[in-house]
Formats: sequence, C-alpha cells, structure tokens
Amino acid sequence: MDDREIIELYLQRSEEAIKQTENKYGRYCHKIAFNILGNDEDSEECVNDAFMRAWGSIPPNEPTSLSSFIGKITRNLALDKLRSKNSDKRGGGEIPLALDELSECISGIDELERREDSSEIISAINKFLKGLNAVERGVFMRRYWMLDSIADIAKRYDISESKTTTMLFRLREKLKRHMIKEGIAL
Repeated sequence: MDDREIIELYLQRSEEAIKQTENKYGRYCHKIAFNILGNDEDSEECVNDAFMRAWGSIPPNEPTSLSSFIGKITRNLALDKLRSKNSDKRGGGEIPLALDELSECISGIDELERREDSSEIISAINKFLKGLNAVERGVFMRRYWMLDSIADIAKRYDISESKTTTMLFRLREKLKRHMIKEGIAL
C-alpha cells in the first residue's frame, strides 16, 4: 500500500491506517528509536506511541511524506524519553556526540524547533542536502537524523570508519559554509 492510500485511511479514521503504517514503517521507526534509546522495550513503546500520535495528528495534518512525518514523531518521542532518563544511560554516547558534532554548524540545534528562524534554517539545510550526492546525503542523514554510529554507517555504505569520519567532517564544514552563505547566524 502506498503512502497516499495510508493517509487516506487516516483521513477516513480507519484503524487499518495504523496497521498499514506499522507494516510499512515499523522497522524504520524502531531503528530510529533504538539508535536513540538503545533499548528494544523503550523503542517499541516509542514506536507504538508514534503510531498513536500520527492517528491523533491526521487529520488535521495531511503530510506530504508519511515516512518523514512518522519518522519525525518517533525521533521526537525517543529524544523526549531519553531526556527523562538518567544522562549516564544515553545510547552509548552516540546522541550527545552526534548533536555536539552538528552544533559546530548550527548553534542551538537542540532548540531548533523553538527558534524564530527555524523555517529559514530548515530550508537552508534542505537546500544543502539537495546539493549532496546520494552517498553523502545518506551518510549525513544516517548520522544526524537517525543517529547511527560511525561503525553502522561505514558498514552500510561499505566504507572504512575513518573514511566515514572524514566524510562527516567535510560535510559539516560544507554545511557550515553553506549556512554562512545563506545568512544563517551560527
């Protein structure tokens, strides 16, 4: 079933929408949550909560990309759950490390949605991502959206960890230059 058909099920308030979302995006959402939480039970709870939040959000929202919509909900719920836990248990250190790396390019990354210029920042990041090749975009998104470890990214793209680290460094530098060019205050 394609995304448009699933969204139609939500709009019709059919419970089949949640089942179809789970079938299509369950593993994707679990991966996002697990990368943040590092725990299957908490991740599963987050995914279930994300599906229920989607149920409550569609309508009135009608997302253009269901995968991005459900992924963002899952990610935000997992980050909220992580914040409520003891900081010593933060996913093997990947989350603070990844966000710290990205803070070199965008100050206040954890406050992005509350910033007045957030739509400008998001637009600039989207423009930056469109300018990358498929591998660079995939590596960047896996690290800073899905919060994958360097080792997992390297394995996925069949490159060394050092090449992955170097690529991420160069991409952050490129993003920093792009943000300055777009007039975004760092």
